[in-house]
Amino acid sequence: MFGGAAAQGRRTGFGGGSPFEPEDLHEAPAGRDVEAAVTITLAEAAKGGNRRVHLPTGKEVEVKIPAGLSDGQQIRLKGQGLPGPGAVGDALVTITIAPHPLFERDGANLRLDLPVTLYEAVLGGKVRVPTLDGAVELAIPAGTSSGRTFRLKGKGLPAKGGPGDLLASVRIVLPKESDTELDDLMRHWRDHKAYDPRGDME
Repeated sequence: MFGGAAAQGRRTGFGGGSPFEPEDLHEAPAGRDVEAAVTITLAEAAKGGNRRVHLPTGKEVEVKIPAGLSDGQQIRLKGQGLPGPGAVGDALVTITIAPHPLFERDGANLRLDLPVTLYEAVLGGKVRVPTLDGAVELAIPAGTSSGRTFRLKGKGLPAKGGPGDLLASVRIVLPKESDTELDDLMRHWRDHKAYDPRGDME
């Protein structure tokens, strides 16, 4: 008699037993995450900012862009997804960095193609170099060849170990229009001061 009562008590929750079946212990399903995308500029990736983003839920939210984001990274917005019986899901915003007309990303560094005149390359001089923080002055040594790369420290993108650098590679640009004086000078060089820059390629 007592044994039967104890068993009944265990089934109903009395006598120290649990009143729940095992499936009752599972949490109610949470909400569903949603995905969205936003394209930012390279300057925004470097310095951070705010962007309005349309979510699949119909909401428009303001997303804070932290400085130093990489292309393809995601920002999680808590509670901005679809609701469920147990909770509300999140919104995952994928960041795309738009190509820049001047700079190319190389990790935390930036690369720049720097056009210089023939006389700047031969005689040297100071040239203005664009950066994300504004133009700076760079001294070009006399006798600089096309392809030579100058490193501007700290002018790249933010990174955990410190900001990257700007790598400016020289590209010598000749005048757009033909110049007879330049032509005559080059003929003189060809005939009297010829040199072979490709000699070590054979």
